[in-house]
Amino acid sequence: MERLIIGCGYLGRRVARRWLKMGDTVFAVTRDPARADEFKQDGIIPLVADIRDHSTLAILPTVDTVLYAVGFDRSGDQSIRGFFVDTLGNVLSNISWGKCSRFLYISSTGVYGQEDGQWVDEESPCQPVREGGLACFDAENLLESEGVLLPDGPAFEKCILRLGGIYGPGRIPRREEVRAGKIIAASPEGWLNLIHVDDAARVVVAAADASEFPDLLLVADGCPLRREDYFKELCRQLDAPPVCFEDPGGDSGRAQRALSSKRVSNQKMLASLNLTLEFPQFSAGLSAILAGGNDPDG
Repeated sequence: MERLIIGCGYLGRRVARRWLKMGDTVFAVTRDPARADEFKQDGIIPLVADIRDHSTLAILPTVDTVLYAVGFDRSGDQSIRGFFVDTLGNVLSNISWGKCSRFLYISSTGVYGQEDGQWVDEESPCQPVREGGLACFDAENLLESEGVLLPDGPAFEKCILRLGGIYGPGRIPRREEVRAGKIIAASPEGWLNLIHVDDAARVVVAAADASEFPDLLLVADGCPLRREDYFKELCRQLDAPPVCFEDPGGDSGRAQRALSSKRVSNQKMLASLNLTLEFPQFSAGLSAILAGGNDPDG
C-alpha cells in the first residue's frame, strides 16, 4: 500500500512508523528541507511543499490512503479558520483521485461545546464555541462537501477522526506549571477527555484498513476525568505539591477551554475497529511515560 501523510508531526510520525513496519510506502509533506532529511532517515519519502501555497502541491503522488493530520501553524499570519479550511481545500484540489480510495481527516472533540458534563458521541450535535472548534467544524464540512466523482462512482471514502486531548512522551499538558507550583487558571470541575498518542496512532492505522471504513469516530480513552483529578494524578506521579485553581476570567482561549465540559464516548470506535486500547486511563499512560525514560521533557 502507498500512503501519504500531510501533517507528519507528533501523531503523523508515529502512524508513519507503523505503516513502514507493515511494509507500506509512506510519503510525507513538509516545507522544511531539514525535516525532509529526518524523514529520509526514518524511511519516509519526503515531499517538499507548502500546504498554504496551492502551486507547490502538484507534486502530491497518487496513493491508496491519505492521512491529513495538520496542526495550526502559529508562526504564520493566517487565522485559525483560514489555515484549517484553506489548506485543506488546497490539498483536496491537488490529490490524484484516480487511485486514492480513503482520506482520513484528524479533527477535534472541540467541535462539541457542551458545558454541562453530558456524554457526547457520534450522534451528538456539534456546538463549537472556541475558535479552534469552529475552524475544525468548518473544515469537516468542506471535506463532506467534496464531490469528486469518477466514471465508476465516488473517488474516495472519507473518515473524520475527532480526537480528544493528545498526550504522550514530551507532551504532558501543564506539567511545567505543576512543577513550578503555579496556580491553574481553570475550574477544577470541568471534564477532560484524553488519548495517548500511541493509542491514537493505532486507531488511525486500524481505521485506514478497516473492512467497513468508518465515516466518523470519536477518539478518546473513554475514561474522562475531572480537571481536579487530572492534576491530582499529575502531582502524585511527579511528587509535586497539590495545585490551586483560580477563575480564568476574561475571554481568552484558555478561559473558553476551561468552560468546556463534556464526556466523550469511545464505544463506537472500540466496537467498529475491534480495538483494545493500551492506555485506557490517563494514570496508566502517564506512568508508562514517566517510567519509559524516553520523555524528552522528563
